[in-house]
Amino acid sequence: MMQLRNFLLFPALALLTTAATLSSDYTPTEDYAVKFSTSGAEGTFKDLKGNISFDMANLSASNFDVSVATSTIETGNSTKNKHAKSDSWLDADAYPRIQFKSSAFAKTQQGYEVKGQLSLHGKSKAVTIPFSFNDNVFEGDLTVSREDFEIEGPFLFGGLVGDDVEISLKIPVQLR
Repeated sequence: MMQLRNFLLFPALALLTTAATLSSDYTPTEDYAVKFSTSGAEGTFKDLKGNISFDMANLSASNFDVSVATSTIETGNSTKNKHAKSDSWLDADAYPRIQFKSSAFAKTQQGYEVKGQLSLHGKSKAVTIPFSFNDNVFEGDLTVSREDFEIEGPFLFGGLVGDDVEISLKIPVQLR
């Protein structure tokens, strides 16, 4: 009888172990990258915080609720940084965090996509982010319109800045 219980117990443990590796709560590691680029300006954001739950076997159980600090914008030019944080652009004092909250996930031919609300400069807009998840690294790219979030332009510190802002995400994670 003991051998039969052990025989049944080992496959059950294997299934639980496999399920645990598919469904996980993560925290970003320090070597993440949140980059943006548009004609006339490019840079990064820091202070990534939030909750990341991802279940490849049950995407409806997944959830992203993450944000970066608006005041951490870094363009490589201190005057551009100051102007970008001002009330005529991102208004970091009034809107201290740029946030993304997921609402739905889907499997695609290239990987996955997540739909959700991007909140920036006091406005929230629905966006879709195609992404991959390999070796505990989330990678994705999206384009947002500066005008959709009522961010002034087209000049930032004397330079012409395009309306389309390309955002590139590379977020290595570890289990929480």
